[in-house]
Amino acid sequence: MRAHLRTAIVAVLAVTMLAWFLKDANLGAVWAEMKNGRLDYLALAFGATAATYCLRAFRWQYLLLPLGRPPFSLVFKTTVIGFAASTLLPARAGEVIRPYLLARRAGFSATAAFATIIVERLLDMLTVLLLFAGYLLFTGPGQATADSEVFRALKLGGVVVGAVSLVGLAFMMVAAGHPDRIAGWALRIEAVLPARIAHAVAELVKTFLEGLAIVRQPRRLAIAGVLSIPLWLSIAMGIWSASHAYHIDMSYPGSFLMMAILVVGVAVPTPGAVGGFHQAYRIGATAFFGAATDRAVGAAIVLHAVSFVPVTILGAIFMAQEGLSLSRMKGIAADAAREQAP
Repeated sequence: MRAHLRTAIVAVLAVTMLAWFLKDANLGAVWAEMKNGRLDYLALAFGATAATYCLRAFRWQYLLLPLGRPPFSLVFKTTVIGFAASTLLPARAGEVIRPYLLARRAGFSATAAFATIIVERLLDMLTVLLLFAGYLLFTGPGQATADSEVFRALKLGGVVVGAVSLVGLAFMMVAAGHPDRIAGWALRIEAVLPARIAHAVAELVKTFLEGLAIVRQPRRLAIAGVLSIPLWLSIAMGIWSASHAYHIDMSYPGSFLMMAILVVGVAVPTPGAVGGFHQAYRIGATAFFGAATDRAVGAAIVLHAVSFVPVTILGAIFMAQEGLSLSRMKGIAADAAREQAP
């Protein structure tokens, strides 16, 4: 019953976001804009997106090194399956499915592998904010004040998220250096919970912290941070090229601004970021880059398709090769969630 209620809420949220996105659009004009996109720029956007998933897999393989040395082919396949699952299933299911699948095939703890996903997300946020800060340093004052209210909110949100990410990373560095001690503290809940549950929680905490081994090594963590830069530059290239395909006047550094806005949109918990991604792009394109609504809506639809459809198709192919149906993927997500619980 709870799963059905969650699915219904997500569906309503997605429909609401899409209705907001299309509210002021002329669908006939939107379709005309979509048909007039430049194929050379769209091909560049597709290539940049493909490179993004290769770079994601390469960085994840590096983050996993303290746990073992899984082959790149396995890391890439599970990365693509995970992102496809997040498009097809609610609640960001792919974020637990891909470490679970990889751990089962590589022979190490799924909990430890999941910890590397947390490190990934923190590095992603810090890299996006770093590029956004670079945009703020070099942007012209006219564009920065195109919609000053939205821009101020974006800067404030960036400062808050950046501070939280840095605090989270610092906490992980401290906690990862003392897994036995932190597990010992967790064991103190034995005073209020049965001993079996207390020991299970302590073991879970210890295993999770072992998955954060890379943050105990500043040099390795710095290299992982450096690997995040070409990854997000590739994402920015996809945004820039898709925008130029529809004659939206966006400089390449301007794509860093759009990227920060899209990160907010993608945070809306709908499968494949449907609705949230679209509306975030529309707001950014119209507020900061002077795009007409119909053109911005058409470009948002195409950019979303370029970003999510190919990886979903490839992920479905990989799932079929592994004998994984969509219902089985749901079961894996449930199994992974149970494994994280004591």
